[in-house]
This record gives sequence, structure tokens and C-alpha cells, in this order.
Amino acid sequence: MKNKFKILMIISTILTCQGFAQKDTTLNKWIPTAIAGLNISQLALSNWTQGGENSLTWTLTGNLGLKYLTTEWRFKNDIKIAYGRTKLGGADFKTNDNDFYMESVLSRSFGWAVDPFIGNTIRTTVTTGYTYTNNTATEIANFFDPGYVTQSLGFTYDKLSNFNTRLGIAIQEVFTNKFRQYSDDPTTTKVEAFKLETGMQSVTNGKFDVAKNLLFTSSLTLFTRFNSLDVWDVRWDNALIAKINNWMNVNLSYLLIYQKDQSPTTQMKQALQLGIVYAIL
Repeated sequence: MKNKFKILMIISTILTCQGFAQKDTTLNKWIPTAIAGLNISQLALSNWTQGGENSLTWTLTGNLGLKYLTTEWRFKNDIKIAYGRTKLGGADFKTNDNDFYMESVLSRSFGWAVDPFIGNTIRTTVTTGYTYTNNTATEIANFFDPGYVTQSLGFTYDKLSNFNTRLGIAIQEVFTNKFRQYSDDPTTTKVEAFKLETGMQSVTNGKFDVAKNLLFTSSLTLFTRFNSLDVWDVRWDNALIAKINNWMNVNLSYLLIYQKDQSPTTQMKQALQLGIVYAIL
């Protein structure tokens, strides 16, 4: 596990070091961003006759970015990391958030309505993930087990500061080690640890000021395979952020995932938390 965290720390350090080395935000310069957050939800009871249990939930988040812009080229890199745990009463802490997402997009402007691009995304868990049944923890995922790497080539619309969308032909690799049900081809007798899929990917991101100090962000990622165009993988990530001051927010988040090889039904995660935010860069 230590090696896994070392990998994430190396990636974060590279972005941070490049950010300190380049402070100019004009064209032809690296433009870094780094924001760390701590979201907390807590309930304490003492001699409470109406029933209930103490609870504590915390989530650490990191949002790192590195852009290089010229009059013709746009090179954008983003990393999102989230890890959280929750404790109810006298029970042990349980993992409730465990996500690593990295995206790199290179596009070239020719003065058209849309620009050609190449992109790469990586999705996996930060560390070991569990499902909890009758106070028993069962391991169901780990770092790059499974891990999804997707390369895409197509066209993007990136003319607005608060909205962008892209569509392209995509190749997705699925890496596994222990949990090979995500990569196995059921038509063969061998249990594969790697799977290659070809299809199409669409990614749309929006950021909107709903009111003063109230921000709504949304990201929708879709992927379909050429051999099953009627089945789409869906990842829809939403957040409503109310800014209290420069270092404190109230966050309402909603994540919807549909991925048939993971679950035949839609997965949903919702959280309302008080967040402490620190802008490193």
C-alpha cells in the first residue's frame, strides 16, 4: 500500500513543483492550480433519550491542474483525488470515498467551430475498497484493480470559460489483478487480467454561478463499445458549492455511475458536508 501512495505523491509533487517554477499566467506559460479540501460531517449525543448513535464522517480531497496555452494549442491536465471514512457509534471506521481520476487533453485550434484533440483518462481507486455486510468487510477493489485507461481522438468545443464538450473514437484498457471479473472474457476458458475495448467516448463539463457565492459544477462522461452500441457506461458527477468565506464551503455532491460490468443497476452516491478548503496554488 505504501508503494501505491508513493505513486500518487510523486504525481502530485511533479505538478506542484512545476507550479512553483512557473508563476506567469500569460500565454506560453504553465498555469498550475492545487486545491486541498477536508469535508466533515459529525453528530455527538450525550444522554439522548430519543435514540441514535454518535457519528463522524470525513473526506480528504485534492484537485490538481496544470495547463499550457498558446494561441493555437491547449494542453490541459487535471487530477481529482478523494478518500474518506465514516464511523457510526462504537463500530470501526469504514471507507466511504475512494476515487482517483486523471485527465489529459491536447487540442489544436484551426479557427474552426470545433478543434481536433487527443485525450487520455485514468480511473481507479486510491487504495483498497470494501463492501460491508453484517459488520464484515469484504475487499472488492484496489489500486488499479480494476484500473480503466481510455485514449480518445476526435473533436472538442472549448471556446467558453465555463463549458466544454468533446466526442471521439476511443480505446479503453481495463487492468486487473485479483478482481478479474472486470476484465475477463466469458467466451474463453482463460481468466484474463487485461481487456481492450474500442468504442466512442463523450465528455462534457460545465461550471455555473447559480447565485452570489453559489457554484454548480457538473461533469458527464459516456463510453460505448462498437460491439454493443446500445449499452453506455455513464459517470455523472455534480457538486453544488456554497462559499461561506475564503476557506470554508458547504458542499452538496451527487455522483451517478452506470457500468454494466460492475453492477447491473445504477450506482449513486450523495453527500452533504461542511468543507474546509485551502488553495495551495
